[in-house]
Amino acid sequence: MKKSKILIFLIIIILLAVILFLVFSKNTAKVFKNGNNKTSQEIVDYILNISSYNLKVTVEVNSNKNSNKYILKQQFVSPNMCKQEVLEPSNISGMKITNDGTNLKLENSNLNLNTIFENYNYLGDNCLDLISFIENYKANSDSEFIEEENQIIMKTKSGNENKYTKTKVLYIDKETCNPTKLEIKDNNEKTTVYILYNEVEINSTNKEEVVAFENRSISTNI
Repeated sequence: MKKSKILIFLIIIILLAVILFLVFSKNTAKVFKNGNNKTSQEIVDYILNISSYNLKVTVEVNSNKNSNKYILKQQFVSPNMCKQEVLEPSNISGMKITNDGTNLKLENSNLNLNTIFENYNYLGDNCLDLISFIENYKANSDSEFIEEENQIIMKTKSGNENKYTKTKVLYIDKETCNPTKLEIKDNNEKTTVYILYNEVEINSTNKEEVVAFENRSISTNI
């Protein structure tokens, strides 16, 4: 009888150990999946080393007189292939700008627009693009980030002479490691452009999805 009690006790201990192991393993897997085990520096490095993205964003542009809102689709593949398409407002919906690092293509089927600017070497700061923020952050020695409870805030300077786009502030969700919003401020720290990241896919876009130039008429003048 005594041996039976000891056996039952051992079985209970073993079952409890198995249950605890399973619970701990499940929670550990969940933390790893959500990225919660990454340090703030690791999350920042992850953003700075993005090789591609596919984004759907809401952009609000504010001036002294009015405010305009746009919904855009943005794509990028390293090192310099990018595409931007206007989804809203309806009067310019379908406008696409594609840059393969050498040529720039403008197209809009509604306006019968399809033009390629060959050997397009202008590297102006497209402040609406996430890759522009990344390049500015890497180039600016004063770039910095701070950590809050649920997010990381990365801050940098634009590096151009435009007084309306002097400072850029990117907010990163610590759990998903994805950007949530980007604020662009003027030289008085007033927000002139506010970008909300509605849909985010990182490191899952290929070259063919971004650039698909067609052999059509070429213009070399802007």
